[in-house]
Amino acid sequence: MRDDCGGCEMYEVEVKVVLKKGVADPEGANTAKTLRLLGFDDIKNVKSAKTFRLFLDVDDEDKARERAKEACDKLLANPVIQDYELKVKEA
Repeated sequence: MRDDCGGCEMYEVEVKVVLKKGVADPEGANTAKTLRLLGFDDIKNVKSAKTFRLFLDVDDEDKARERAKEACDKLLANPVIQDYELKVKEA
């Protein structure tokens, strides 16, 4: 627990943003192509993703998840073409 927050704890939320099924992934396709050119013939497909690590000073795990979800909905993910997953743990 942190004294300067009146009972808050620090949480780390890992946000993984991925393209929705059916959305073209040119970055993944180009990476797969280049890997094959470099001799990685056993790599057949690559899917790109972004990972963000958020550190929140909040009351509990539920609040950390709620605030991270708000950040995703407002900025970190485009709901039209992307999905996201959250993993919350105490920092």
